[in-house]
Amino acid sequence: MTDAAALPSHPLATAAPDDPVRIALVDDQQLVRAGFRMVIDSQPDLEVAVEAGDGLQALRLLADHAVDVVLMDVRMPNLDGLQTTARLTAAAADGAHAPKVIVLTTFDLDEYVLEAIRSGASGFLLKDAPPEEMLAAIRTVHRGDAVIAPSSTRRLLEHLVTALPVEHVADSPAHAAVEGLTEREREVLVLMARGRSNTEIAAELFVAEATVKTHVGRILAKLGARDRVQAVVTAYETGLVRPGS
Repeated sequence: MTDAAALPSHPLATAAPDDPVRIALVDDQQLVRAGFRMVIDSQPDLEVAVEAGDGLQALRLLADHAVDVVLMDVRMPNLDGLQTTARLTAAAADGAHAPKVIVLTTFDLDEYVLEAIRSGASGFLLKDAPPEEMLAAIRTVHRGDAVIAPSSTRRLLEHLVTALPVEHVADSPAHAAVEGLTEREREVLVLMARGRSNTEIAAELFVAEATVKTHVGRILAKLGARDRVQAVVTAYETGLVRPGS
């Protein structure tokens, strides 16, 4: 396997509803990519469409090959995962196709995870996660309707927020945005931070799932968050949700 490879596909090709979810593997360790590819390609609804050994290769390949989800390592030569994620997000802001990014990390690197999410990543996955958790994370991020790996997400977010230096958030835009949420929207955001899916939130609040989806959409818009993970980070950072609560 070469350091960078891509399936021959038209750069503007759009997946049909029944087409597999297209995935890019961006990691400087070829054996890691090979292991991920083997697991992913074993699934009928998933396929590895792009591989790259560093961020610069990834940006070049992704400019010509549309993918749905990127598994992005943090530490890589030439251009690391944080910078690469930020560039993909910036390109999306200019109207380019925006794949969802899952950052690959370990607890030794968890100080970088929050920065990655701020850079536009939709979530993260521990490198030693079991295969079924990786597959679930890819599907969940692609679907966009739940926080990935709720227990792991909550535990790591709490660790990160606790480890962050105390910030004065009273005058921050994020705090003002949270203050602008309705009481019901705050309830929904708290449940999102606790790892609840839309279905679970609907059951807990005794409302229709469509109503929850509407609330989630309004929350994301008011917070300026690309997805649920970024909204949950804001909830922790502003003190709406506290570690251990």
